[in-house]
Amino acid sequence: MAVSPGTSESGAATVELELDGMTCASCAARIEKRLNRLEGVSASVNYASEQASVAFDPERASVSALIAAVEAAGYHAAIAGPTGTPSDPVGPYRRRLLGAATLSVPVVLLALAPGLRFSGWEWVALALTVPVVFWAGWPFHTAALTNARHGAATMDTLVSVGTLAAWTWSAVVLLTGLSEPVYFDTAALITTFILAGRFLEARAKRRTGEATRALLALHPQEASLWEDGEARPVPAATLRVGDRFLVRPGERIPTDGIVEEGAAAVDASLLTGEPLPVRAEPGSEVTGATILTTGRLVVRATRVGEATTLAQIGRLVNAAQAGKAQVQRLADRVAGVFVPVVIALSLATLVGWLVSGADAAAAFTHAVAVLVIACPCALGLATPTALIAGTGRGAQLGLVFSGPEVLERSRRITTVLLDKTGTVTEGRMSVVAVIAGPGHDTEGLLAAAAAAERSSEHPVGAAILAHAAATGVTVPTAEAFNNDPGLGVRAEVAGHTVTVERPPDPGDAEARLPAELRRAVVEQEAAGRTVVVVGIDGAGAGVVALADRVKPTSAEAIAGLTRLGLRPVLLTGDNPRAAGAVAATLGIDEVCAGVRPDGKVAEVQRRQRAGEVVAMVGDGINDAAALTQADLGLAIGTGSDVAIEASDLTLVSGDLRAAVDAIALARRTLSTIKANLFWAFAYNVVALPLAITGVVDPIVASAAMAASSVTVVANSLTLTRFRSSRTGA
Repeated sequence: MAVSPGTSESGAATVELELDGMTCASCAARIEKRLNRLEGVSASVNYASEQASVAFDPERASVSALIAAVEAAGYHAAIAGPTGTPSDPVGPYRRRLLGAATLSVPVVLLALAPGLRFSGWEWVALALTVPVVFWAGWPFHTAALTNARHGAATMDTLVSVGTLAAWTWSAVVLLTGLSEPVYFDTAALITTFILAGRFLEARAKRRTGEATRALLALHPQEASLWEDGEARPVPAATLRVGDRFLVRPGERIPTDGIVEEGAAAVDASLLTGEPLPVRAEPGSEVTGATILTTGRLVVRATRVGEATTLAQIGRLVNAAQAGKAQVQRLADRVAGVFVPVVIALSLATLVGWLVSGADAAAAFTHAVAVLVIACPCALGLATPTALIAGTGRGAQLGLVFSGPEVLERSRRITTVLLDKTGTVTEGRMSVVAVIAGPGHDTEGLLAAAAAAERSSEHPVGAAILAHAAATGVTVPTAEAFNNDPGLGVRAEVAGHTVTVERPPDPGDAEARLPAELRRAVVEQEAAGRTVVVVGIDGAGAGVVALADRVKPTSAEAIAGLTRLGLRPVLLTGDNPRAAGAVAATLGIDEVCAGVRPDGKVAEVQRRQRAGEVVAMVGDGINDAAALTQADLGLAIGTGSDVAIEASDLTLVSGDLRAAVDAIALARRTLSTIKANLFWAFAYNVVALPLAITGVVDPIVASAAMAASSVTVVANSLTLTRFRSSRTGA
C-alpha cells in the first residue's frame, strides 16, 4: 500500500518510493545498499512490489537525496502516490515476447531446414532479427549497460553479449561476403526464450499488492449514523471514535466498536475462520467488515481508519511481504563470475591466435566460436522451460504458482501449518448425531427441529434442514416463529411449542434435561462438536450434534505431507476441544488452537526464529498475513480472494491432497532447473577449451550449443509426466 512521506513513532521520516528499471533481485540489493550508505537512512527494497520503504533522519537526509541516490545507481525513483493505479509490468514483456516469437519462427525454420532456403535468405533473416535483437531484446541491453557501469554482471549481461555477438558476427559475414556461417537463429532464439521467462516473472509480480487491495475492498463505503433515535447515511470514512451507528441484518459493520443496544448474530469468519456466527449483545466488541446475519445493533465506534482490526491485518500482510528474502534466479548467482570469464577468454583467444601468427579472420572466427559456444541459450532455457513445463502441469492439476522463487523455498520446508476450517474440514456445519430422549424417536425429533428452524438463517438451522432432506424426513409446517439471535429459535409445530437452543447452563440442566441427554451433551461437546437441545413443550426431548466435517481426503493428505518429510501442525482460531478432535481424526500430533490472525503470524515467526522453514495452508482472510509471512504460503482456491492473493501457491480445488502435489511438483521443478543448469555449464566447461584451441569452429559450436539446448528442453519436458497423488495421472 503506497504511503506518502510521513513520520514514524520514533520521529524518523518515512517514505515509500516507487522504483523503475529493476530486472533481477541483484538490482534490488544494489539499490538497497546504495540507500543504506546515506547517513541516517534505513531502507528495505522489495523487488516483487518494486518499492522501497525508507526511514530517514530529516536533519541528515531528504527525499530528494534518496531519489538522487537511486538515480546514481542507474535506476529511477519517485514518491509513491496514495491512490495511484500501479503500472502493468506484464504488458511490455507480452508485446516484446509476441513480436520476438512471431519473427523468430521463420528465421529458425530457414536455419534448420535447408530445403526451405532460397537465394538471399540470409538477408531476410537479417531483416527479421533486427527488431528481435534490438527492440524485443532492448531491456537486456540497457540492463547490461547499467550493470557494466557498476562493475556487475548478471543474466542480462549474458543475454546481451550472446545475442549481440551472434547477430554482429552474422551481419559482418553477410555484409562483407565472407564464406562463414551466420547465427541469426541463435540471436533470435536466445531473445525469445529469455523474454518468455521474464514474462512469467512479470505476471507473478503484478499480483503483488492485490491482497492488500482486496482487504481494503471489504470495508463498507457507507454507514448509518445513529443520532436522536434516527439513522442517517454517511460515508463510512467520516466516522470518528465515539460516533454511534446502526447495523441491520446482512450489512457489514463499518468499523470496530462496542455494542450499546440490541442483540444479533455476527459472522466473524474473516477473523476467526470459523463458520458459526457469534452472539453480539450490549458490551460485546464487534469488528469492522464482519457481517450481521440476524438481529439489529447500535454500535459505538472505538477504532476507525488505520486503527481498525482489518487495517492491522492489511499492515501484517504488507510487513510480511517486505520482510521476505529477495530470491535471485539460479542463473544470476553464477553469471557474475561466468560472464567476465567468457568475455576474457574470447578476447584472450583473439589475441593469442593473432600472436601465434594466424590471420585476423581466423583469429576472429575462433574468438566468436568461444562466445557462441558459451552463448547462454541452454542457460537461458534452463529456468523458463522447466518453469513453463512445471507450471503448465500444475495448471492441469489445479495448482497455480506465483513465481519461480516458490520453487526454491519449497525445497527447504520442514513444517506445514494447517488452518482447520475450510482447509482440512469442509467449512460448513453438518449434523453428525441426532439423539432422542425418553419417549421420543430420532425421526420425529429431527422433523420437529427442522420445522422450527425452517425460517432461520443460522448455519445450524440450515444444517438441520439439509440433514432432514438428506434422510427423507417429512418436515411439518411451523407457526409463530421467533428467533433469539445467538441463543436459538422457537416455533409452534403441530400444536406443540418446539425450541432449538444451546444447552442450558449446568445448574439448569438437571431440571430441564434427562440424565441420558445431559451425558450426551457432555460427550458431544468433549468431542469438539456444536450441540443444540431440542425442547418440546418446555422439556428436553433430544440433542442434535453438529460439526464441521473433516474432508474425506484430509487424512490421506496429512499422510502424504509426512511422507515428504514434513511435520503437520493444526493452527486454528477454533476452540481447543474442536481442534483436538479434528487433529486426533487426522493423526496430527501438534495443535495450536484459539489463535487470532496476529497470533498466527506470531506462531509462524516463532517457528522461523527457531530455525524451522514454514509452509502455511489456509483459505480465509484471517490466514492472509500468516500465508504471506510463511516461507511458503498455500491457499485453498475455494477460499477468500485475499488468502489467494497473499499466497505463493493456490490450490484451485478444495482437496488438501493438492498441497502434497504442489510441494512435490515444486521440488521436482526446482530439481529439473538445477539439472538443466548443471548440463548447461558442464557443456561450457567441456566445449570452451575446444573452441579456444580451434578444435571447434563456429559451425560445430553452434551445433553443440543446439544439442545442449535440446538436452535442457527434453529434461524440462519430463515434468509434463508428473503424476498426481490424487488421481495417479
